[in-house]
Amino acid sequence: MNQEPDVSTRKVIITLLKTKGSMSVGDLSKRLGITEMAVRRHLNTLERDSLIESRLVRQAMGRPTHLYSLSAAADELFPKKYQFLTLDLLEELEAVSGQEQVNLLFERRKDRLIGRYEERMAGKPLTERVLELADIQNANGYMVELEEQEDGTYLLQEYNCPIAQVANHYNHACSCELAMFRNLLGGEAHVERTECLAKSGNKCTYIIKPN
Repeated sequence: MNQEPDVSTRKVIITLLKTKGSMSVGDLSKRLGITEMAVRRHLNTLERDSLIESRLVRQAMGRPTHLYSLSAAADELFPKKYQFLTLDLLEELEAVSGQEQVNLLFERRKDRLIGRYEERMAGKPLTERVLELADIQNANGYMVELEEQEDGTYLLQEYNCPIAQVANHYNHACSCELAMFRNLLGGEAHVERTECLAKSGNKCTYIIKPN
């Protein structure tokens, strides 16, 4: 029953550290109107979750004190609008150099991703490659569900697209994803996309058929 107030207090602490910078237990206690013991309990939880860091600061008078600040991981808790910057930059590139240069960027990104992941596929049978591909996409935020059909066909479904805003404007991003799948799975499989989030689908669906 006390969980919600606790969570709310920790959110306030995170916001204070974001807006005010490093703070001591005493500073936080005064701001929040709660005891230092209660503040320490919240800080212990935040430290356990790797959301804050502490450092010992020596003072001219009195004992050294711990100052708490947000960790790099905590930065992900705050809103980001990277997709709008990306779209603006791509639109500027398209205006200056044309659609071909935008497509070339997506192609180079695809080649870089293939280079990053092809070692994980090397020497593995198709089943293991498909599992690796699902793990790769999951790690990149695509919320993958993988299912093997009775005929040996794999159904790989992505329920989230981290680059959806970009893909909605530039469908070549989707073409590059399909090409990356085909490359990483090699000539052992035929890969077809039957549904796409960027084209009003509810998910991205790939059918992977062993050759």
